[in-house]
Amino acid sequence: MAVDYTQKPQVKNFMHSMQYKYGFKKKTLNTWFKHVRKNSYIRRLRQGLYCGGGRCRSMGSWDKYYFQFRKRAGGGVYFMHKFKKTLKRAYKRYGVPPEYITAIIGIESNYGVMRGDYFVFDRLVHLSFDKNDRRAKFYRKQLKALLRLSAREKIDPKDIRGSSSGAIGLAQFIPSTYKAFAVDFNKDGKKQMNNVVDAIGSIAYYFKRHHWRKDEDVAVRVKYKGNRFDALPTGYTHTYYRKNLEDIKPRDEFNYHGKVSLIKLEKHRWDELWYGGKNFYVITRYNHSSYYAMSVHLLAQQIKKGYKKRYHKNLVE
Repeated sequence: MAVDYTQKPQVKNFMHSMQYKYGFKKKTLNTWFKHVRKNSYIRRLRQGLYCGGGRCRSMGSWDKYYFQFRKRAGGGVYFMHKFKKTLKRAYKRYGVPPEYITAIIGIESNYGVMRGDYFVFDRLVHLSFDKNDRRAKFYRKQLKALLRLSAREKIDPKDIRGSSSGAIGLAQFIPSTYKAFAVDFNKDGKKQMNNVVDAIGSIAYYFKRHHWRKDEDVAVRVKYKGNRFDALPTGYTHTYYRKNLEDIKPRDEFNYHGKVSLIKLEKHRWDELWYGGKNFYVITRYNHSSYYAMSVHLLAQQIKKGYKKRYHKNLVE
């Protein structure tokens, strides 16, 4: 069932802006906004995390969060081997290790299997004009970016599929990030996040633009006294000189000499604590969550270990 949005004052203003600022045809805009799908989801949405009744209750917030990603390492090993030439090229150009690019794609789209349950144009129209809340302005920005993207890449915006917030492709870029961060890594004249090669290059470029430091460690687990850590503020927004953290020591070698953040992972009966370096902070620019960044780091390490075990070498050796 389609809904006609063309009579809404805000939509009229939006279409007028797209016509006179960016050269969209009035007839085309009218066609798009006159036939907006009432239900923008493509198939029944998957349910949230399922870990089995009592098992969930005996898990801390970190375990529940990472549970959904920890089994994706095997797929990551396969993906990294299949696209090893492209990943090596991205590492050479941007300095981002293959396992971190692979982990992002694994978490965001399960290596391309889960690219989104929504028709992005229709979803963004609903979010932009159905509710007059603080997020509507953000979604109108994404809708504008989506239409401009479709014009540049010569694709029908009504055919683009993505997430409930409008993120697209293997890397789940939101439309407004395309112009600044998407790259044509396969040199076909287009920047397409549903293309694996472009997605790999774009993630690497995104990290590079946010000042990823080549060959520098991301994070290391640390020791502290007790089972719960509340001695200092934690999270990537708080940083400390290591000399001032005398009672907190790395469990393994840590090739990093700058200020560190303390990343707390809340488990059922105790807290796991980590040092996070500059590159950990860079990962949070992709998703502003310490749990997300740690999931990327741990999945990347699992993938790297699995790849070495299977192929008897690191990919960038």
